[in-house]
Amino acid sequence: GGRTARVRTAVLRAAGDALVEHGFDALDLTDVARRAQVGKTTVYRRWGTPGALAADLLADMAEQSVSRADTGALGSDLRANARLVVTTLTDPRQGRLFTALIAASLCNEQAAQALHRFYAVRIEEWAGCVRDAVSRGEVPAGTDPHAVIAAVSGPLYYTLLNTGGTLDERAADHAADAATTAAQAGVWARRAASS
Repeated sequence: GGRTARVRTAVLRAAGDALVEHGFDALDLTDVARRAQVGKTTVYRRWGTPGALAADLLADMAEQSVSRADTGALGSDLRANARLVVTTLTDPRQGRLFTALIAASLCNEQAAQALHRFYAVRIEEWAGCVRDAVSRGEVPAGTDPHAVIAAVSGPLYYTLLNTGGTLDERAADHAADAATTAAQAGVWARRAASS
């Protein structure tokens, strides 16, 4: 709460708008301050660089993200995860914002580190679905929960960034079902070293 929180909210919203409209290369702290209706010295003092601003935006997005599903079955949990990813990536604002932030991570180390943290937070949030599935005996003991969750979203991001294919509920369910089948088959189960 308070003025500091309001300023951060306004600046991050303005930064997101600027990224959606013009991309990371055109992200200008003075323009963001104008859009947010705050003093530019405030923006420069708190964030200092476009990379730091993008990093804080990603941290905020991770904090605001939807909690994981808990349906009682791995397949439906992973479908919920995949559908959330598709909903986010196909949203007119959020999809363009993620694309801009991914592009930023390719040319800015602060943005890259922030994007890695963002995905680490989100994957850990959803990894509980896999841990629960291990406890229920749906997948082998030792299954790497992070690898399973990454396998759900990986094909969806590949479609967004590389092929330009259709991202819809069918694509989401296909990615989730493939990851579920692979997890049940033990693809991501850690094997004990043979003696």
